[in-house]
Amino acid sequence: MGNKKKKNTFLDFIRKMIIYILLITLSFIVIIPIIWIIGSSLNPGDTLFSSTLIPKNPSLVHYKTLLTNSDFPLWYKNTLKIATANMIVSVFLSTSTAYVFSRYRFMGRKSMLMTILVLQMFPSFLAMTAIYVLLLQLGLLDTHLGLILVYATGQIPYNTWVAKGYFDGIPRSMDEAAKIDGASNFTIFYKIILPLAKPIITFIALTNFTGPWMDFVLPKLILRSADKKTLAMGLYDMAVHQHNTKFTLFAAGAVLVAIPITLLFVYLQKHIVEGLTKGAVKI
Repeated sequence: MGNKKKKNTFLDFIRKMIIYILLITLSFIVIIPIIWIIGSSLNPGDTLFSSTLIPKNPSLVHYKTLLTNSDFPLWYKNTLKIATANMIVSVFLSTSTAYVFSRYRFMGRKSMLMTILVLQMFPSFLAMTAIYVLLLQLGLLDTHLGLILVYATGQIPYNTWVAKGYFDGIPRSMDEAAKIDGASNFTIFYKIILPLAKPIITFIALTNFTGPWMDFVLPKLILRSADKKTLAMGLYDMAVHQHNTKFTLFAAGAVLVAIPITLLFVYLQKHIVEGLTKGAVKI
């Protein structure tokens, strides 16, 4: 009995050691590039060859250049506008669609759900040609509105399935009790379902904010004018058009780009975890 207990204790120790080693290794893999990009942004030089993990003479000159002598504030404003608008439109479309599929039974419901399930398997950039022609015919090419519509509609399939799974977990008896008290369907959705579904709404809002914030492919396809560029387009063009000699400036831009998303993740972390665990299990 004593030998068996010692053996189990030894196996638990080995298991914990392996877990700690994996966690430490993953932490280094994640943290070192972040420290390196921050260090590069503080390096006063122009190239990455002279950059070090810890800069010898740290300087904020690149941040000052970006904010005062470039179009970086304009790119920042454009991206913030697109990401915020997409977040609001996507949350409205996704939650209302998911509520209908979760609470109502109608002809073709199952087929429509299967169609949405299949559609979400295809990345939006596979439809680039169709998107370009459609926006050209509608006169929305090279406009932020066209880009927002592409993002918002493209996210409906995935968001609908995730939100529907969460809505299915909310007891229907609450709807029936509210109807006995005279509540309309809109009142039930607005005053009962949405407050209870706050975690999954937070998750959808955050993912639909970060998507446009970091995307490069679709903005490059749709936007043409210099005053409509997003952060990804602007920073990429800056590095390429300067013959690869402004990578430290690019690093400073990368740090500034990451700040809003990091703050948003930290603020909403609790709701995000809860939304993921509750919204992805029931279909």
